[in-house]
Amino acid sequence: MDMVTPVLARDLAALGRVSEGTSSESVLRGLTATLAGGVPGCAGGSAELWRRERVVVSASHSELIVLVDSESDLGEGPSAEARETGRPVIVQDVLRDSRWPGYAGMAVRCGVRTVLSMPITVERSVLVLGLYGVRPGVFAARNVPPLADMLAEQVTVALANMWDYDEVRTDAAQMQEALAGRAVIDQAKGIIMKSSGCSAEAAFDELRRISQHHQVKVADLARLLVDEHQRNQAGRTDPADTA
Repeated sequence: MDMVTPVLARDLAALGRVSEGTSSESVLRGLTATLAGGVPGCAGGSAELWRRERVVVSASHSELIVLVDSESDLGEGPSAEARETGRPVIVQDVLRDSRWPGYAGMAVRCGVRTVLSMPITVERSVLVLGLYGVRPGVFAARNVPPLADMLAEQVTVALANMWDYDEVRTDAAQMQEALAGRAVIDQAKGIIMKSSGCSAEAAFDELRRISQHHQVKVADLARLLVDEHQRNQAGRTDPADTA
């Protein structure tokens, strides 16, 4: 049976749309649910995103999280081999496959009889997808290449869009922080200018000199100065004036 279906194609394409709540975790959750619901014979899916020596794991069922984690403990299994070799790995029946006896026992306890693990390289990251069947032999080897090609294409788009969106959000946050820092620096300069009668340039030079001496950022020093000035102003307020 062909593993590439219209439902699978539609749901994979939808993963490429990003929004405010999009994250690596949400993309992986959507991907595992799509595999479980869109691939004939697939009863569950898992995803391991390895990036910069860190891994994010997701699965359509909690038992599959346990199964994926067991490979790290055992040091063996189809996902580990797929990641190491860069090639898909099929276990047609875990009870008849002798490659990883420890893994086979765990798979049976999780209700798994068939496993297909596929690695996808995305921008110096490796995503290992796991497809699981409750009956043996549900994934035919001849149908794996078309599925792998579709997943590689759609997943690459989804993750690239998500990472680009993250970069835009980070840039926006940094710009907002920079603008806020500039505003408080201007306030601090005003305080110094008023107290010493110096120019704006001289006030900033004084801020920078003090920040270098105490090894703090100019914006942080300015914020301390403004906070202290506001406290002093509040302390000078006569309670009778506000009665």
